[in-house]
Amino acid sequence: MNWNAWIRQTHRWLSIAFTAGFIVNGAAWVLAKPPLWLGLFVLVPLLLLLVSGLYLFVLPYALKWRGRRAAVQAKAA
Repeated sequence: MNWNAWIRQTHRWLSIAFTAGFIVNGAAWVLAKPPLWLGLFVLVPLLLLLVSGLYLFVLPYALKWRGRRAAVQAKAA
């Protein structure tokens, strides 16, 4: 599996982990006031989702830019 596919798969699994954590956190708030670490525990996959999501967002633009750059260098050679 190449690097981009690995990041995409990791992003999918992180979204599942975040959703599960969010549901557990919501259930804990309904039952009683949860400890602080439970709320912060949900932020870990969220931050990782932010990083991987930004990478996946920029990827097509970076590939397009790199492709144009390679084409210009090929014309110059």
